[in-house]
Amino acid sequence: MPVENKYLYTLGLLFCLVLGANAQQRPSILMTKEKVSAIQQGIRQYPLLSASYQEVLIQADAALAAPINVPVPKDGGGGVTHEQHKKNYANIFNCGIVYQITKDIRYANYIRDILLNYASQYEKWPLHPAKKEQEPGRIFWQNLNDFVWQVYTIQGYDMVYDALAVKDRQQIETHLFKPILHFFTVDCKKTLDWIHNHGTWCLAAVGMTGYVLNQPEYVQMALKGSKKDGKTGYMVQLNELFSPDGYYAEGPYYQRYAMLPFIILAKTINNYQPELKIFDYRNKILSKAMNTTLQTTYTNGFFFPINDAIKDKSFKSPEIVLGVNIAYADIAPEPGLLDVAQRQQRVTVSDAGLEVSKAISEGKSQPFDYISTWFTDGAKGDQGGLGILRHGDNKDQQCVVLKAASQGMGHGHFDRLNMLYYDNNVEMFFDYGASRFINIESKGGGGYLKENNTWAKQTIAHNTIVADRTSHFKGKLKDAELTAPKISGFKNTPTIKYLYAKEDKAYTGIGLSRLVGLVSVPELDKPLLVDVFQAQSNKEHHYDLPFWYKGHIVAASFPITANTAELRPFGTDNGYQHIWNVAAMQTKENTGFVSILNNYRFYTTYFIHDTPLKINLVRTGANDPYLNLTEANGFIQSAKGKGVTTFVNLTETHGNVSPGNETVVNAKPSVTHLQIQKKSDRKFSLIFLARETQRRLDIDLDDNDNIIKIQ
Repeated sequence: MPVENKYLYTLGLLFCLVLGANAQQRPSILMTKEKVSAIQQGIRQYPLLSASYQEVLIQADAALAAPINVPVPKDGGGGVTHEQHKKNYANIFNCGIVYQITKDIRYANYIRDILLNYASQYEKWPLHPAKKEQEPGRIFWQNLNDFVWQVYTIQGYDMVYDALAVKDRQQIETHLFKPILHFFTVDCKKTLDWIHNHGTWCLAAVGMTGYVLNQPEYVQMALKGSKKDGKTGYMVQLNELFSPDGYYAEGPYYQRYAMLPFIILAKTINNYQPELKIFDYRNKILSKAMNTTLQTTYTNGFFFPINDAIKDKSFKSPEIVLGVNIAYADIAPEPGLLDVAQRQQRVTVSDAGLEVSKAISEGKSQPFDYISTWFTDGAKGDQGGLGILRHGDNKDQQCVVLKAASQGMGHGHFDRLNMLYYDNNVEMFFDYGASRFINIESKGGGGYLKENNTWAKQTIAHNTIVADRTSHFKGKLKDAELTAPKISGFKNTPTIKYLYAKEDKAYTGIGLSRLVGLVSVPELDKPLLVDVFQAQSNKEHHYDLPFWYKGHIVAASFPITANTAELRPFGTDNGYQHIWNVAAMQTKENTGFVSILNNYRFYTTYFIHDTPLKINLVRTGANDPYLNLTEANGFIQSAKGKGVTTFVNLTETHGNVSPGNETVVNAKPSVTHLQIQKKSDRKFSLIFLARETQRRLDIDLDDNDNIIKIQ
């Protein structure tokens, strides 16, 4: 019998015993009865836990000071009723914590009263009137928000359970929680069985509620799917949504979001059934997933914004605070997690938050170790991956990201072999992320804007090759989901780091490959960013390679004459319709450079090509009547090619500006006289002067172990 099947069989045998003595020890999820006194003492003793509790206390007291408001659901994301119901579950959660710490009955009574109010109305509410293309909830416009509401609310209920009268508990459970369970498992059955972050939230809500209400049937559905046959459910999600490295199929932004239901349900299972050793499942997959979540941030804590990402999200989000705490306290006490917790500046007021705060006070923290690696994608690790190169300490680190992962499900963008570059605590070559003003009702109801499809998902919005001005896979999700890039090379030494990947299916008859590296040159202050992008086809094609950058162009090897009287869109579709063509230059030579000032540091990108390139300076904003697009500036290298077409770019990071002192250091680049010597399309040398010293980078794309050498 396979390991997973044995695991599920064991679950079945234990379910009849699951909800016995353990279930009567309340609270039983975020904090446990045996640890409450220690948490109370820890609040007095450990500064981080104390400060975190004070934040919760302020919110709980504000809830008590305001009248209870349980409006009939009406508005979409960001609307008045939507925000009130979100506020209500936060109040329930916070008041539950404060009740356990203070034993002040006012906080328990608040939860009793608001839940009785919900219980008096919930069964009368139809499906939400603002439903759109998403599966609707009853409290919110999409059922996902209902699941989130229940995940937090059931924890608050668990924390005041023993303070409530039996008749009140019966009313709340009979007319609120049990109807919610029915809605989630019957009306939302499709979502319950969906291998997707919406499904994860549903499973967490059902499983946690099943444990707290002593309803084994619902616990089984959460862990084994609606039919309780193990073909869907939480365990299958752990198997299929994470690669063996812990990389989540929808990308870093959604990994952040999904980690909370994955982790909190695991914590609940562990508290009720520690004998199942859920944190050991699939070779400690949740521990790997938490580490990978953190590794897919830059050192400033912000997530790599690939796919449908909201770029303001960082590891300070509540999901990651909880995940870091539980990862340290319940899985493995890695000292680097304490460094992250310190930078998050708060912990959960919980068993796990107590352990983290205590360890920090005892001086056990060590800097989090950001690494260079490939994180494989796909349940078997065979669907490409996300490559990361890092150089320097956490205070000023160069970081290069190569996206060679699978499509990322419905939230994926058409950006195979997309590259991001970070330095000096900011983005340099960046990803636009999603086109969405989340929960801003006046902007498309707070959901994804139409420009998310017409711009943000299109290939030209990313730092990767576009052939014939058509997006990868012609913008068709189903086609893109059938295939993934191939990881072909990786090296990580102190002086040479690189990632190499290939994509053969984005265009019919065109093979793409990209090599990105960080190469230390003795004469330069920071490693060179090496970027070799090839397109191969038996037919001639037009290629555009955009670089979307932060900062201001301050110098170039060619004269720049911008259009000052009239701007025109760069094209008519596939995202080109949203770009203003600010300036167009035809280079006279096959080499050149563009210098950009960003966050008081200079970045000079040198390019070399078989023939002179056309360089277009572009800016977002065309065909945007409602001003939905945020500003983005880029330069696009364009050329026609048949056979192997190679774009070579070197980016030198140099100098600094001090506005206060009015000083500028090393504004001019140190690399000059770039040349290329070809032995073949796959093997060539880049020769240049670095502060008057000749250097040579040898590139051999057929030698995966030594693609780049420096002399």
